[in-house]
Amino acid sequence: MTTTMTTVDNILKEVLEPGLKEQLQSDTVTIKRIERSSEGVTNQVGGKYVRFPIRVKRNQGIGARNENEALPVAQTQGYESAELQLKYLYGAIELTGQAFELAESDPQTFVSALDQETDGMREGLAKDVNRQVYGLNRGVLTTATAAGTTTTMVTDNAQYLEIGMMVDVYDNTDTDGSNVLNTANVEITAIAEDTPTDDLYTITFGSAVVATATGDFITRTGSRGKEKTGLQQILNTSGDFDALYNITHDIWTANIDDTSSAISEGRMINMVDRIRRRGGKTTVIFMTLGVRRAYFNLLVQQRRYNDTQEFTGGFRGLAFTTDTGDIPVISDFDCPPGTTWFLNEKEIKLYQAGDWSFINRDGSNWQRKVTSAGTFDVFTAHLHKYCELGTHRRNSHGVLENVTEASL
Repeated sequence: MTTTMTTVDNILKEVLEPGLKEQLQSDTVTIKRIERSSEGVTNQVGGKYVRFPIRVKRNQGIGARNENEALPVAQTQGYESAELQLKYLYGAIELTGQAFELAESDPQTFVSALDQETDGMREGLAKDVNRQVYGLNRGVLTTATAAGTTTTMVTDNAQYLEIGMMVDVYDNTDTDGSNVLNTANVEITAIAEDTPTDDLYTITFGSAVVATATGDFITRTGSRGKEKTGLQQILNTSGDFDALYNITHDIWTANIDDTSSAISEGRMINMVDRIRRRGGKTTVIFMTLGVRRAYFNLLVQQRRYNDTQEFTGGFRGLAFTTDTGDIPVISDFDCPPGTTWFLNEKEIKLYQAGDWSFINRDGSNWQRKVTSAGTFDVFTAHLHKYCELGTHRRNSHGVLENVTEASL
């Protein structure tokens, strides 16, 4: 009888490669850039709010006079007070008692279950915060662009979705004043691109939902209206957000170009100039991957084979040349489709009461799981961070919307 792999299977030794092989998109470009800028992070946050004054009007007691005429009448400066409330972000981990013991002692374990769960959660939280940087605090992950079913949603943008996410499905009639939750806490089990050319995705849920319709949207479970203030809100790209930090003033507005057109140097320099006219200075430009491809194609067409440059903080990218110097052009996967963001990093800040840490107010990071069914040999831990993204000068930022993206 011939000896085969089947007959010796039980005596063969398995060779386990070290480490896990990552399969997820984990870039966190924009939040890292904000954190590394000189004015990027402050831990000096007291209580529930951050308040700071802004000047919105000069003293206009100014004028020219002839001899022996009355001098200008004294006026006054104008001020407003900004009030910024911290947002509360969390991540949960759960391990059985057996996992605590065996994962540390079993030499065949790929990695420590404890370390992997903790490190993986920190990475997931950082990725989610980077997404929130570009959003509204409503927390919308995607919006249906066609009718779906009781188990699916059809959308043209799945960039913020991942298999395993627990989400809530909201009705298209939902508003900030009247929440309309159709289905709560369902799992995304599949994300399928319909065809490579139609840019539509079918999202499959693990359990039945109210049949989805165009305009319905999904958020992370329980996160509706509770996420950080993002750039779409700071730059007022929606009519629902005229006020920011309780301030409504003509001078307290961002610079928005919503023309539907391709990227061009003329369009970009116009935005830089609009910001400069209002006293700001663009220090970085963030683009989607598709807009970055279009910008690169533009440089090639003009026979400007610019090499990438390394900028402060270890970031590399193309440069946009102006008469006041080069501005870094950096692509970010989490940038919303068809947009290009012009930011003044000196006027944007991440306020935080502290970095990510375990909740351990009773002396332990891990708490035994206790439910109505009893007490379990299972332990849970929660990471938390109290933070908010803020700007001292809203009018020193700008955005190009509806920018045509280059195809892959």
